[in-house]
Amino acid sequence: MLMADKTLDIDALIHHRKFLMVGGKGGVGKTTTAAAIACRAAEAGRRALLVSTDPAHSLGDAFAKTIGNAVTCMAGNLYALELDPDEEVERYLDKVSAQMRRFAGPDQFKELEKQLRLSRQSPGAQEAALLERLSQIIDETSQDYDLVIFDTAPTGHTLRLLSLPEVMAAWTSGLLKHNHKAQQLGKVLDHLSPGKDLDSPLQDPTRHANQDLDPRSQQIADTLLARQRLFHRARRQLSDPDTTGFIFVMTPEKLPILETRRAVDSLKASGIPVSGIIINRVLPDNVDGAFFAARVITQQRHLDEISTLFSTLPTLRIPLQEDDVQGIQAIRVFSEMLAKTETRK
Repeated sequence: MLMADKTLDIDALIHHRKFLMVGGKGGVGKTTTAAAIACRAAEAGRRALLVSTDPAHSLGDAFAKTIGNAVTCMAGNLYALELDPDEEVERYLDKVSAQMRRFAGPDQFKELEKQLRLSRQSPGAQEAALLERLSQIIDETSQDYDLVIFDTAPTGHTLRLLSLPEVMAAWTSGLLKHNHKAQQLGKVLDHLSPGKDLDSPLQDPTRHANQDLDPRSQQIADTLLARQRLFHRARRQLSDPDTTGFIFVMTPEKLPILETRRAVDSLKASGIPVSGIIINRVLPDNVDGAFFAARVITQQRHLDEISTLFSTLPTLRIPLQEDDVQGIQAIRVFSEMLAKTETRK
């Protein structure tokens, strides 16, 4: 039975979006797809930056080239960056330390160092550091590129953009709880409370003036508000369907279907625009042998389920490749498939 599924137009997204986020369950070909989109954009004349947050450095593996935590030119108009989570944690906490040392008295110095040592190993430390770096890329680095593609699984990251400023305020409150000016600090944190701008993440946090604060407390407020403003701007960009598109990559199998459905629902509930789905590694109909014939029947059942569950989203099917996709030339060949359309069954 033929179904008129809407085809995902990758070329339109490449030319009309500033940010593309490519996510999906591990092992479905997310990194290869993100690399192919970046290659296609570069060959179309768009200056493209491909950013990976994968600690396994799979982006470098895909290109068969060392990339690292610095922008690296891969080809004409194509640049790549692999963020190292551990390095980002160190950078992040060093920045926090430098800022907070200005406000902590001598009696608080040891407590500050203790808190920072614990933070390096605490749950969420890498996520917090990566969130800040990604927000900086969205806010600053993107100005040098026509398109930024994130090879990441940012579902949880983007949702936590709403709560991280609150966490920072709470952390600061605990660190300085013995400060003799706690009453003044309370006024600072009151300006950053969830009942204020965090209750509406798209609201500009700068609209709350720091009234009735002494100069020292004003400095604390300015530091914390600067971070809030950074996340506010990133969140606003990610929520704009004319600026950002989220592309899910999946294979026609049960577990990727279930995970993608939950992720799509979460992003939609949070106002993050989902542009479509790429269904990777689709078996051809004309395979030989009973085993593959049975797999094709199972696959078709999953494809029908995908059509039903994601009927409002455009999709694009990519056939199973004969060999691994590795190296710039293989990625370029793979990228040509992003423009192909086919009749859905």
